Amino acid sequence: MNTNTTETLLETISTQCDSLRTLLVGATQELHELTRRLEQIVQQLRKNIDVRDANFATDFNDYCQQLRKKLDAQETAWTDIRTQARTRKPGDWTEDLILPAKGLNSRAKTLSRACDEFITAYDIFARVYKGFTAVKLNVWLLTACQSDASLLTGKILFLAREITKHTEQKRGNYVAG
Repeated sequence: MNTNTTETLLETISTQCDSLRTLLVGATQELHELTRRLEQIVQQLRKNIDVRDANFATDFNDYCQQLRKKLDAQETAWTDIRTQARTRKPGDWTEDLILPAKGLNSRAKTLSRACDEFITAYDIFARVYKGFTAVKLNVWLLTACQSDASLLTGKILFLAREITKHTEQKRGNYVAG
């Protein structure tokens, strides 16, 4: 394979990694806001006060549907990217790609932290939601999104490590001991 196409693939992977991280950061912030709103609703129900946030269920369900669509699009893109990366031979990951590969590995770790924050936000939401039966929410969809994001992030981390490993093996030929 041509180094140029391998370098282009590496740039594409890095760009997609940043895109997924941005998606997860935004989803985490929005989920924190929805959790805050749910906490207020739960407090109002406990105090027998009329619930003021009448749009919560609609907003939450819309959030889950939009997140599902965005994650599905990411999954499709990542499936193509991982397929392209797997078709490359270890020799295609040349020594001149060491720094971009390390950069990708760093981006994958940052993505992993963003995914961990999303999982934490999900856990907090689930704790607040526990026992809440006043409105039907598509929590199952949020659970599926959280699980899919976690699995996809794991696959991306593995891919980044493999690419870094292949480029690092080339480095050994040029380092004097």
